[in-house]
Amino acid sequence: MHSGVLILANAHWRFKMVYRVYVEKKQEFANEAAVLQEDLTNILGITTITGVRILNRYDVENIDKILFERCLHTVFSEPQTDILSYTLPSGDAVFAVEYLPGQFDQRASSAEECIQIISCSERPTVRTAKVYVVSGNLSPQNLDTIKKYVINPVEAREASLQEYKTLQIEYALPTTVKTLTGFCNLDENELAAFIEEYALAMDIDDIRFCRDYFRSEHRDPTITEIRMIDTYWSDHCRHTTFLTTIDSVSFEDDLLQKAYHDYLKIRQDLGRTKPQNLMDIATLAAKYLKKQGKLDKLDESEEINACTVKIEVETKGKTEKWLLLFKNETHNHPTEIEPFGGAATCIGGAIRDPLSGRSYVYAAMRVTGAANPTTPIADTIIGKLPQRKIVTTAANGYSSYGNQIGLATGQVEEIYHDGYAAKRMEIGAVIAAAPEKNVRRERPVAGDKIILLGGRTGRDGCGGATGSSKSHNLQSLESCGAEVQKGNAPEERKLQRLFRNPHASRLIKRCNDFGAGGVSVAIGELADGIDIQLDAVPKKYEGLDGTELAISESQERMAVVVEAKDVQQFCNLAAGENLEATVVATVQQSPYLTMTWCGHTIVNLSRDFLNSNGAEKHIEITPSAPKAFHKKEVTDFVEGYTALAQDLNVCSKRGLSERFDSTIGAGTVLMPFGGKHQMTPIQAMVHKISCENADTKTVSYLSWGYNPFISEKSPYHGAYLAVIESVCKLISTGAAFEDVYLTFQEYFEKPKKDGKRWGKPLAALLGAFEAQLQLGIAAIGGKDSMSGSFEELDVPPTLVSFAVTTGNIDDVISPEFKAAEHRVVLLQTEKDMDGLPITENLLQNFTTVTSLMRNGKVAAAYTPTYGGIAEAIMKMAFGNRIGFTFNALPLDLLFNYQYGAFILELTDDTDIGITIGYTKAEETLSYLEKTITLSKLRDLYENRLENIFHCNITTVEEKPPVFTSKTSIRKTPKIGVTKPKVLIPVFPGTNCEYDTAKALTDAGAEPDIFIINNLTADAIANSATQFAEKLKESQIVFIPGGFSGGDEPDGSGKFITAFFRNKAIHEQVTNLLETRDGLMCGICNGFQALIKLGLVPFGKIIETDKHCPTLTFNTIGRHQSKIVHTRVSSNKSPWMAYTNVGDLFTVPISHGEGRFIAELSVIESLASNGQILTQYTDLDGIPSMDIAYNPNGSMCAIEGITSPDGRIIGKMGHTERIGNGLYKNVVGNYDMGIFKAAVDYYKQ
Repeated sequence: MHSGVLILANAHWRFKMVYRVYVEKKQEFANEAAVLQEDLTNILGITTITGVRILNRYDVENIDKILFERCLHTVFSEPQTDILSYTLPSGDAVFAVEYLPGQFDQRASSAEECIQIISCSERPTVRTAKVYVVSGNLSPQNLDTIKKYVINPVEAREASLQEYKTLQIEYALPTTVKTLTGFCNLDENELAAFIEEYALAMDIDDIRFCRDYFRSEHRDPTITEIRMIDTYWSDHCRHTTFLTTIDSVSFEDDLLQKAYHDYLKIRQDLGRTKPQNLMDIATLAAKYLKKQGKLDKLDESEEINACTVKIEVETKGKTEKWLLLFKNETHNHPTEIEPFGGAATCIGGAIRDPLSGRSYVYAAMRVTGAANPTTPIADTIIGKLPQRKIVTTAANGYSSYGNQIGLATGQVEEIYHDGYAAKRMEIGAVIAAAPEKNVRRERPVAGDKIILLGGRTGRDGCGGATGSSKSHNLQSLESCGAEVQKGNAPEERKLQRLFRNPHASRLIKRCNDFGAGGVSVAIGELADGIDIQLDAVPKKYEGLDGTELAISESQERMAVVVEAKDVQQFCNLAAGENLEATVVATVQQSPYLTMTWCGHTIVNLSRDFLNSNGAEKHIEITPSAPKAFHKKEVTDFVEGYTALAQDLNVCSKRGLSERFDSTIGAGTVLMPFGGKHQMTPIQAMVHKISCENADTKTVSYLSWGYNPFISEKSPYHGAYLAVIESVCKLISTGAAFEDVYLTFQEYFEKPKKDGKRWGKPLAALLGAFEAQLQLGIAAIGGKDSMSGSFEELDVPPTLVSFAVTTGNIDDVISPEFKAAEHRVVLLQTEKDMDGLPITENLLQNFTTVTSLMRNGKVAAAYTPTYGGIAEAIMKMAFGNRIGFTFNALPLDLLFNYQYGAFILELTDDTDIGITIGYTKAEETLSYLEKTITLSKLRDLYENRLENIFHCNITTVEEKPPVFTSKTSIRKTPKIGVTKPKVLIPVFPGTNCEYDTAKALTDAGAEPDIFIINNLTADAIANSATQFAEKLKESQIVFIPGGFSGGDEPDGSGKFITAFFRNKAIHEQVTNLLETRDGLMCGICNGFQALIKLGLVPFGKIIETDKHCPTLTFNTIGRHQSKIVHTRVSSNKSPWMAYTNVGDLFTVPISHGEGRFIAELSVIESLASNGQILTQYTDLDGIPSMDIAYNPNGSMCAIEGITSPDGRIIGKMGHTERIGNGLYKNVVGNYDMGIFKAAVDYYKQ
């Protein structure tokens, strides 16, 4: 069970123990082990496996035996679902896996924090590992294959099975960094060897430029300076490929020649004399349109955080000036080599850009590129992870981070093309907003202080910027593990809260987020002259040297510039949000970046040198002529639709998308999938501008466009049509063609010195350039990645266009067919001789579509994309299962590309466009004598990726009982209150506090959001004391949803339950409930906490045992986010005073652990006492176990339960996510009235 060792500390001997425990899911809950066994058998083909077990191993130090044993069933395990053991399990093969040293371990971190909350003393040390026990006749080769499948060497390693004597790691404490003596004397050959020796991203010209600079400084550089310069000048940080000077261009065709001529003419008109380069082409349209007066709402400053425009927001009956910020970010290389961490930090990095602009990030879109994920594992490129592993693990990483931080992911798309086997594409696009008055932007002056805010610094991410700037081969991939950052979403959530506070944001003069390059770039860019004290940088652990501190890309960090007089105030505000804030640098007058560490100046570089971005580079470009890109002709209607429904780029991505929380923030206007069956995907995501304390009708739109199969033939056409597609999606969703802005994601093969390869990004940028000029809209931001190569394989030429605008919520249109017997028309846009939409005709169609919509003549709209009209009609039909009869139009018209066109479901007989056909009640698609049923198409469409992204799993075939318990007499309080106070605790990982507080405020309550501070033992003790005192003054406790402690260690709500078991808090909760007749509610994570405390169903805090009900992991084995239907089973609770038994409500859900389980005798007892609050139902209001309606597999379809007298309720559905105009494409009754009922309870 444990081991011990005597150590000498402070001249005193004391006994230290390392306690070890193994935790395994009971067989009926061992989903992870069952899935792994299925993968090993079916994917790897190891058919001799007879069993797989997975155990979590915890080693704990700096804890006494009593506390350890107390934590066994509250922190490490749950008696209802887990089995504890203290000895290593046996099997035919047993091995353990642990994170590499320095990698962030959420499970261990959360366990440490939970134990500290229980003890209110110093934080212990916890180390975790996952133990695999495999049974069966396994050869050594089989075992090696299994290990390779479960261990990604970039982030993890095989762990020892031996017990530890201590968890303390002895770090060698460095005090100096190496000076590269003789560097200034290196010749050309020696410089080339130097690049190879130090694995630098810079080329020979750059390193020569460095040598010459240091010669002028009369000294040799430190290794820190070289590493920092390599990072600072990397393509990732400084876009060196895009800034390469174009010496000449030789064309093979007139189309590209004309576009280039137009570019040169605009340059001349603007009087530009700077060198021609890809960056100039990418940004010139915006400069030109600005000069034309078409970008008057663009917000410009020296601070570059994200695309920023000025908007007006209607709220509280008046119009306010706001800023709208949006940004797209990639993490292609990190996600390729470590999919979970790479994708997680992709969205984390995307968030931090607009967040550093002091805005609140409220919505995200994910667009990714992969090779065929159904490719057999055996066909995986040597040295690469299987595509299946990449796509599933990356989806888990991105969704885990976004879900935890509280970001509504409104659209998730994955593009499949064989070229993305070279390197994955991982894009996160986000949208944010802030009141203009909250954002202060001033140039830093000498004496200003720079505060490092948020997470601590470790080795994760060292070299990330340079790694992302390289093309790769097998050898390079084997040595880049340290380049991947590790995300900590709860920490970034704290940053969001702080920056939303105007008292904090108005103290910030300038801000930069920590991404590529770490301290050297994030702080180094804030002013021309900066002195950084690296010794002050908070560390995750000891042993980091000055170079690592300078370039580490550890996540969740911000650098803010404040006046010296404001430092203490800002740090106090940060502490109030449970954030560390440390002064690490000072702005200085001298234009030099200096870094001091251990008493030595290890960096001393002039600003002019750094800003040079290295040696000037030159290229001659020879782009290829565009090739034809028409799709293969379809000759049979049924065969065409059968193939189309199964096309990887058309088929359902619902199993992928529904793991992303789409409703957090209570601002989602369109769900990702619409119609009563939630199967029609939207074309643009629409969200209310996030206002903390008010409602608004102002919404933001975000859409995307790109087709790799056009771009691989003609990058010019691909980019041009990407812009057209992204804008048309806005129009088809109800936006007007006003104040539309673009941002681009460019992703290309490593161009090397090859003029043909350089021709691909040149052609794409020229296409986008012409599209901007034609439409009169500009790309005001973007992100380029120019390293999409692996050996001889390249990514397809990629320019993804994102389009953004704002509008009124009343104008939003969704794409699902609304009713039968409606005429459906096509508005085509004429094409020019190059196959591109004629601008005049396109703009007229924009006006026509918007006019029809505003006059109520359009029920649904869709702009055809990859799959043409045929894809559009099929997807429009799925949502409400409304069939369609096509007119006798050419099949080529239906199945080929129709970019720039619009499909409109009309509500009257308006004479416009080409009539495609009519909607009908019969669930078929018909064309002449050919018919195919929607059910057949739906099966093909949904099943294509079912084995990759599970969605329609088989569930138990049983009919749950219909629980009914009516009452008209409810418990009433002894003392009434006009405006009850509601205490809302916020733990690390809580993310629904804003939604909850707004719903309570609207109902007439007085919410009090209380931040639990756990930075130190004293802080925890103080939080517990203050919370207990606030309980005395509160009438209601509301525990909101989220991911407390990241839903770790291996289970939700443990962080919250540890806090509520504090003696003082326990006493005051009991007093609230038993003496003062108070109310409690927990939703999602809050429900998980209530049930694990015993507050539901027992009405008091108890030590739960294996006979108590609980909530565990969804049967589908992943997070679920969608709209579900629930039936009121009991209205006994005061919270349900305005409902009747049998009432049906629609409610957003978003959880990974919502499956209610209990012994049947317990369920019977709850039913007889009227404690079953609600049940999941099908569309007819009948309780169901079908995964389509019961999202987690809860027993008896139970969604919520109550305490014996009903004053405490817990439910999984997010009833607080309500508001005017939300979820317009999933019609339902969303407001249960529980908040008003709780307020009125105190008025009786």
